Amino acid sequence: MRIERVTAAEEVLRGTDLFDAPPIPDATRRFLSDPTHHLLFAYDDAGRPVGMISGVETTHPDKGTEMLVYELGVVPLARLQGIGSALVRALADIARKNGCYGMWVATDHDNVAAQATYRSAGASEETTFLLMSWDLLAG
Repeated sequence: MRIERVTAAEEVLRGTDLFDAPPIPDATRRFLSDPTHHLLFAYDDAGRPVGMISGVETTHPDKGTEMLVYELGVVPLARLQGIGSALVRALADIARKNGCYGMWVATDHDNVAAQATYRSAGASEETTFLLMSWDLLAG
């Protein structure tokens, strides 16, 4: 397995199965063009994308910069092989290199697999919180 940063929209399309929905061309270009947005793919020995992680650096005046793990995905046939943990560690390496003071992720309480992956990559549970959101596309 190898892990590489994705920089081309065409490569994102090769990994369509790694995302929740098909990538949107304009959103893909915008994501890839921002140097504080990171997309990494894990490839199997045949060169097929089998895992992905995306992260976004966020900066605040009184906190500095931290990395948000936006999404992590591994194709079903490649799960339980350490690919997710390796992707998380690779993103953490980028965060350290870019001067981030920390990295965080939100996951569902019942997503045991995600929690195990993040813990195996060095994360610890900090606290529970309430997520509130706005649907800005609804009328």
